[in-house]
Amino acid sequence: MKTRLFAFIAILALVVAACSSDDDSATETTAAPVTETTEAMAEEMMDETVVEVAINNSFTTLVTAVEAAGLVETLQGDGPFTVFAPTDDAFAALPEGTLDSLLADPEALAEVLTYHVVPGKVLAEDVVALSAATSVQGSDIAIEVVDGGVVLNGSANVIATDVEASNGVVHVIDAVILPPAA
Repeated sequence: MKTRLFAFIAILALVVAACSSDDDSATETTAAPVTETTEAMAEEMMDETVVEVAINNSFTTLVTAVEAAGLVETLQGDGPFTVFAPTDDAFAALPEGTLDSLLADPEALAEVLTYHVVPGKVLAEDVVALSAATSVQGSDIAIEVVDGGVVLNGSANVIATDVEASNGVVHVIDAVILPPAA
C-alpha cells in the first residue's frame, strides 16, 4: 500500500507539473523512481491538511479561490474531507469572466467550492463503486467509470487519486464542476 501511495505521489507531481506549465509544446517526461526522498515527502504530506496539500502542490487558483471564499479555516479543520481539486488549467478553461465573477462573489464561490468537497474520506477504491456522492454544498455529484477512469458529472475526469492529507484525501480533476442551478 505504501509503495502504491509513493508511486501515486510521484505521478501526481508529474501531472501537476505538466498542468501548470505555460509551455504548450509537447514534452516528454518520465517518472522518477521511488526513493527515500519520495517516501519522506509522502510522510510529510500526511501531516498536511487538504489546504496545505493544495498550497504545496501548485493548485494556485484553487488556493486563491478557497481564500476568497473564506474556506481556509474550514478546510483546515478536523474533517475528514474528500476534495475533488481542479487544476489551474481546469479553472482557466471556464468560460471567460466566470472565474473573475466568482472571485467577486464569495457566497457563489463558496457554493462552487463546497460542491467539490464530500464529507468523509472516500478513497479511489470506494469512489469507483459509487454512482453519486453528496457534496458539502448539498447537491449530488454524479460518478461513473468510463474506460477505466472516473468521470464526475459527465465532464470532469479524475486524473490523480488518493493524495492523502491529515484531514482527508484529495483527488485531482481536469475540470471545474458546477452545482446544479437552484
